[in-house]
Amino acid sequence: MVNVKKKRINSSYFVILLTLITFYSCKTNKNNVYEIEGKRININEAFISDNKIENFIAPYRQHINNDLDSVLAFCPITQEKANGKWQTNIGNLFAETTLSLSNPIFLKREKKNIDFCLLNHGGIRSIIPQGNVTTRTAFEIMPFENSVMIVGLTGKEVKALAEYFIKEKKPHPLAGLTIFTNNEENQIIDVLVNQKAIDDAKIYYVATSDYLANGGDNMNFFRDSNIKYDLDYKLRNLFIDYFKKTDTIPNIITERVIIK
Repeated sequence: MVNVKKKRINSSYFVILLTLITFYSCKTNKNNVYEIEGKRININEAFISDNKIENFIAPYRQHINNDLDSVLAFCPITQEKANGKWQTNIGNLFAETTLSLSNPIFLKREKKNIDFCLLNHGGIRSIIPQGNVTTRTAFEIMPFENSVMIVGLTGKEVKALAEYFIKEKKPHPLAGLTIFTNNEENQIIDVLVNQKAIDDAKIYYVATSDYLANGGDNMNFFRDSNIKYDLDYKLRNLFIDYFKKTDTIPNIITERVIIK
């Protein structure tokens, strides 16, 4: 004779035991953080570096320094952004280099020519000292990741750009555009693009940076344009390419703003 009741009781114990095992095995352990200690470590002349870390990174540092210090060109005179009211030699170099190296790319892609170039004075972050020009020089004058953009402006918008330039009273890098003012240099008399009068209805293509194309430095005439082309060409790489193919860096002192 089979004891059915006893079997049922044993089965019930088994189910309860299995449930408890499953519950505790699936339970996440709770880790409590009771105390955190920290201290400030000053990184200065008194800081002693870890020799193991230094020895590990030394070969990589040497490799990078060799690349950065490779000589690309020669600069016969120091180029800096503080040596002129309306234009500087380094600003002229920035603008003309950007224009000359960007135009072949734009022409090939869009079958159009760039008319002029405008960058910003604040974007020049260092001088180009007299002497050898290296890859490091390019990183010093352009440490940002800005790229070249081409913005289409009407003739009227180009005139607004010229008004902005005179109002700002800063030697923003400029090439291909000439502004004529009165003796007080506060009123524009004429504006020429590549020595030609401006056609208000024509679209002019301007090389600039992505920062300015988005309205940086209050250049809203760029921001408001619906005609924009990204060349996917970093300004730093552009300067490196220019230095590589240039033996001696020119001292460009062409006037962009002329009293008429």
